Parts: sequence; structure tokens; C-alpha cells
Amino acid sequence: MKSRKLWLAVFLGFFSLASAFAQEPFYKGKTVRIIVGFSPGGGFDVYSRAISRHLGRHIPGGPNVVVENMTGAGSLIAANHIYKVAKPDGLTVGSINGGLFLQQVMGAPGIEFDAAKFEHVGVPVKDKSVCVMTRASGFTSVEKWLASKAPVKLGATGPGSATYNVPLILKEALGLPIQLVSGYKGIADVRLAAEGGELAGVCGWTWDSLKATWTKALDSGEAVVVLQTVSQAISELPKIPLGISFAKNDETRQLIQAGIHDVSDITYSYVLTPGTPRDRVEALRNAFAQTMKDQEFLADTKKSRLGIDPLSGEEQEKTVARLFKLSPAVVSKLKEVLK
Repeated sequence: MKSRKLWLAVFLGFFSLASAFAQEPFYKGKTVRIIVGFSPGGGFDVYSRAISRHLGRHIPGGPNVVVENMTGAGSLIAANHIYKVAKPDGLTVGSINGGLFLQQVMGAPGIEFDAAKFEHVGVPVKDKSVCVMTRASGFTSVEKWLASKAPVKLGATGPGSATYNVPLILKEALGLPIQLVSGYKGIADVRLAAEGGELAGVCGWTWDSLKATWTKALDSGEAVVVLQTVSQAISELPKIPLGISFAKNDETRQLIQAGIHDVSDITYSYVLTPGTPRDRVEALRNAFAQTMKDQEFLADTKKSRLGIDPLSGEEQEKTVARLFKLSPAVVSKLKEVLK
């Protein structure tokens, strides 16, 4: 009898221990990596580093959160890596340009992912992009830009990025004289090229990122916002004209709406590898949503002049799905413009 009781006690002890391990949060003692598809110093990097400082507090188990940069092709390299290479264990989050999802719709080469199969975590800010020029370029208003007899050099990262898509769409829709120079690793590199006189400026730069990372130039007037590529004026830029107001007909308005405005909400996309366990997807979605409301995080972003206007993972997923419902005529025109 004593032997049976001893074995029963041992069994119950092991059962209790196993139960305790089962209830231990998966993320306890682990490290979550945020893979940023752009170089350090740009908007994607700055947002991700701010998020990394607070996200872990809201994930059960309180993991460490670090940021790594994987540059190239406007975050396409990082997007393909998250989709194909990263383990679907919920420990790797991709910070990629949602403009790549439109590239998939258009059948662009090099895309090795299916945007509809990513697990979407959320977006920290709806992209409110602008065109900004250096004062040294002489193009301090859209009127001066339209009057230019020579193409104006603008910098871009890679196909799918706002800095690539937005100027090409504006060139087609509004007749703006533009020579696009692409291939920069990140917006920080574009900024340095503009400061050095290699470029006149850039289109498709998020206003929140711009004012956070090129603050001194904006404050001094060395950098000037000349055009807003948004559907409604940014409150801080009430006198800067909207790109769509220069559209000449319905076709060009639709081009701007589909190619710029509809994509802008998901530019700063955070995604997980397909097949990530559902409970970990939900844990990260909830943690992301809680971080966006965290007072310490908001104070941190305010100090860095980063705007916060988030989309939940569910809203991000629905927005991506809408891109795959664009009319064939609009998709065909976008393919022609964006090559």
C-alpha cells in the first residue's frame, strides 16, 4: 500500500510539474527579433526601435525584443526572408513596406511571397506622405517644379516603396518632370544624397518620419515640403497643396487613389511568417495593439516626433485583401506606370 501511495505521489508530482511547464508562457526567456527591411536611421527603423523598447512588456512572458536591419530592394529581401526563411515560431517579426503587396498584385518580378498568407500584426501609423525638396535645388513650390524644363532628380529605395511608386504615379498623373534615381538602401541614404546636392529631394516620404529624422532642415527651411500625396490635408501643413487636386480627369484621380492613397494605410506593415501558431499570432497582435496605447511608448514617440495612428492586425489584413480586388483596368495602368 505504501509503495502504491509513493508511486501515486511521484505521478502527481510529475503531473503538477508538467502542468506548470505547460502554463509557462512561450515567450518567457526568449528573444523576439524585428527584422527591418531598410537601413538604420530611416522611418521604418526609427518606428521599429521605438516599438522594440516597449513591446516586450505586453507579450506574455516578457521576452527581450531586438531590432535587426536587412536592407535591399525596398525591403523585398526582408519580406522574402520572413515568408520563406524565418521559422514560423512567432520569434521573428518583419517590418516591411506594404507597397510591396501592390507589387504582387501587379505581378512584379522578385516577389517570393503571398501577401494574403502573411500573418498581419499591425501598422503603427497610416502613411501620410509628402514631396520634400531642398532649398538649394530651387524647387520650393509645386508651381516651380511644374515649370521646370528639365527633369527633377528624386531619390528612391526600390520598387514597391512609396519613394519609388509615388513619384512615378505623380509623373504620369500630373505631368511633373521627374528623373527617379532608385537603389538607395534606405530613406536616410536618400536624405544624405539630397543634402549633398546629388538629388533635389524625395516624394513618398512619410510626414511623421520626415519631421522626426530631418528636423533641423525643416526647421531652418533647408528642406521644404512642396506637395502632399494624401486624400486630406495634414493638419500641420494646411497651406501645402494636395497632389490629387492637380489631377486632370477621372482616370488620373483613380490612379492616384489606388496607387498612392489605398496603399498608404499599410506602408509600415508588421508581419509574421505564414504558419505561425494562432495563439502566438494573437499574443503579438494584442501586444502590438496594447503598445500603441502605452503611455510610456506614446511619450517616447512624442519625444522623437513620431506620429501614431495605428491599424490593428485584423484591419491590416482586410486592407491587404482589398488590394487584390482592384479592377483589371486600374491594375493594368499601374503596371504600365510602375513597370
